[in-house]
Parts: sequence; structure tokens; C-alpha cells
Amino acid sequence: MGRFDHYIAGLMRAVVFEGGQATIGEVDHPEPGHRQLLVAVRAAGLNGADIAQARGGYPPPPGAPTTGGLEMAGEVVAAGPGCQRFSTGDRVMAVVQGGGQAEFCVVDELLAMPVPEPMDWESAGGFPEVFATAHDALFTQAGLAMGERVCIHGAAGGVGVAAVQLAAAAGAQVTATVRNPDSRGAVAELVAHAIDPADFIDAGPFDVILELVGAPNWPANLKALATEGRIVVIGVGAGSEVTLNLALLMVKRLRLFASTLRPRPLEQRAAVARQVEHHVLPLVDSGRVRVPLARTFPLSEAPAAYEYFTVPGKLGKVVLVA
Repeated sequence: MGRFDHYIAGLMRAVVFEGGQATIGEVDHPEPGHRQLLVAVRAAGLNGADIAQARGGYPPPPGAPTTGGLEMAGEVVAAGPGCQRFSTGDRVMAVVQGGGQAEFCVVDELLAMPVPEPMDWESAGGFPEVFATAHDALFTQAGLAMGERVCIHGAAGGVGVAAVQLAAAAGAQVTATVRNPDSRGAVAELVAHAIDPADFIDAGPFDVILELVGAPNWPANLKALATEGRIVVIGVGAGSEVTLNLALLMVKRLRLFASTLRPRPLEQRAAVARQVEHHVLPLVDSGRVRVPLARTFPLSEAPAAYEYFTVPGKLGKVVLVA
């Protein structure tokens, strides 16, 4: 039975979560609604949120698919009523609220972005979530500007690698903390000063700190910030409970932001997609940013991919491919 025959039969393969683990199951195929696209998924990235959801710590928003996957890329096979921009055969990618790690995925057309011609499926599948998250955090939230000094914690992961490239492309001075010494050279090649996390205070002061790790970097983050500096927290995998020195916050006139994409209303997520499409996709076309791949796995080996994702020391994205 072929891929599309299986779809027509009413079932498809998808990543499902059972007992705190990711596995492959058969679920009902999705149907596109008003202004939605049905996409045959070619590749889908893994992210920390997937691991958290598998363990029961990050449930999807109400109404979102309960199957895995917050980003995907593939070909449009059907367009629901009201679709205006994309049609059958178009290559698209998107950040979704779930269901991206499957043979087919329904995507709101407002969230879909065209896949640039130079980009292969593996890279496209690992692009949307990390670059959307990094761009929103650095520029929409923190207002990073040319010439400013930015420290990116956890820079060897998917979002960190994206953030390093975007900050460098914007003309910022980039310092990247990388725990694994074997990965620092590769991060440095992305136009960053790659250092051990223990040394980041001495490397400052910074105008912006992008926090992808969590509690271990506090209260040092406040000490490392320049006056009127900004911190954006978008990852707390190493811990979320910290103690803040409010007096230091006041004296330095610091600003603290924290953000996630998944729970936002559709209109806000669509606005993020337009920002990425306008500002980042031209950098892909010109070769100034790319998606380093740690490893790819076929969809059928999703459990192994989830296990590999948790192994420390890798650089770049883990991607499932059709």
C-alpha cells in the first residue's frame, strides 16, 4: 500500500505519546478546514517541547493535535475553502501547535511559509520553529540592534544555532555559551565567540542575553548585563526556579522578557511567520543562514530519534524524514 493509498484508507502514521515515551501509532488522517492546507509531510524537526510533551510536562493548547511535532515541511496536497496563497504542489513549511510528526498535517494557511529553492526537505523540516523562536525573542521581544553585544546561552541547540546566525547577520557582537568543548569550534564558525558557560560574566557586559538553559545561569545573568540590558527567557530545561535581585534590576534599569510561541492566538503566530518570511528567508536564499543537522531519522524510527535528542553534546537539529 502506497503512502497516499494509506491516507485514502483513513489512517496515517504519526508520533504518539504513551507512558512518557514517543512511539509510532496509526491515527485518523486530518481534513483541511476553512483557510487550511493539507500537507504531505516530508520532514519534521524535534524540539525540546516535544520531549517535554512526551513526558507529560507540556500539554498542547485546547483544540490542538495531541500527536507530536511543532514544525514541519512538505507539499500541499489539498487546500480548504478560502485558501488564497498556496495550492496543490507548493512546497511549504510552518510552525504548528502539534501534529507535524506525521505523514500528513493540517496547517492554517496564515502560518505557512514557502520553502526557499536552495533548501532541502531535511533543512526545511528543522527550520520553522527554531528560527521563528529565535527571531521573535531577539528582535521583537528584546529589540536587538546592530552593534549591540548579545550572549546566547545553550548555543549548540537548534534555537541557539539559529539565534547565533540571526544575531550575527544583524550586525550584533555575538558571544555563545557552549557546554561541550567539542562543539565550540562549529558554533564559532557561525560568527560567534564561543565560550564555556562559566566564563560568560567576564566576557560581558551584554546588552541582550538570550536564556535557553534556565536556572543555572542565574543570578550571574544580572551581573553580566550592561545598564539598560535585556534578558529574554525562552528555555528552562535545566531548571525554572531562580532568585532575583530586584535592587540590581532597578539600579541597572534592566528589562526581563519571557516568551513561548505555541499558546499564542493564531493571528500572533501568523505575525511571527510574516516576520520570519520577510527578514529571514532572504538570508536563506543568500546562504547567510542554514540549518545544521545533528542527525536525521525516518519517521518509523521516531522513538530512536527522541532518545537521541536527549543525548548531550550534539550540534544542530534532529529531524524526522518521510
